[in-house]
Amino acid sequence: MDNMPLISLQSVSKCFYYKTSKIKILTNASFDLYKGETIGIVGSSGIGKSTLLHLIGTLDTPDSGKILYQNKDLISYGDEEIADFRNSKIGFVFQFHYLLQGFSALENVMMPGLIAHQNKKTIEKSALNMLQRVGLSLRVSHRIEDLSGGEQQRVALARALVMEPDILLADEPTGNLDQENSKSVHALIDELNKELGMTIVVVTHNNDLARMMERNVTIMDGEIIPV
Repeated sequence: MDNMPLISLQSVSKCFYYKTSKIKILTNASFDLYKGETIGIVGSSGIGKSTLLHLIGTLDTPDSGKILYQNKDLISYGDEEIADFRNSKIGFVFQFHYLLQGFSALENVMMPGLIAHQNKKTIEKSALNMLQRVGLSLRVSHRIEDLSGGEQQRVALARALVMEPDILLADEPTGNLDQENSKSVHALIDELNKELGMTIVVVTHNNDLARMMERNVTIMDGEIIPV
């Protein structure tokens, strides 16, 4: 593990306003994420697990504090620069996979590379390789709506990995899957970490998946603490 954090949240605060209420999620919280490690964000609903994941992934911005990537302040990035960073350095997998209906598995997995204006043949080759890696080599031409729930989540995982990001962020990746498909996705996440040295952060209520992570953290009284 490198001594320098890959991602570092420094004195980060985040709150939301609901009608007349102010809901504090983080208060001067600090958290370091290192290359190649696996972390589970656990705890009860409503404590801010997904918010923390979104901050790490630059989908949300803190009210105060810094978010550093290899000592570079991400908050100082412009809109285009942060979008490029997010597309190339971070892969996202969500409980609801947000795949494009009417498009094939291959077309969905190619999308991040097309957005990045990569050569179409190059990104197609990468997408095919990744679909094979997740066990869908026989489903590349199938439309998303013709795939099972477990297959769709694997497409989402392939799409998140096709740009070979430094970090995979997964928000309840098996929340809508049955036990068999959940175990399959758990095993795949574990393999990706071991084979590619990929940093993985997972928000989960699944105890089996949480136990696979090297460390677990939760949010309590506005702080990020180990569990």
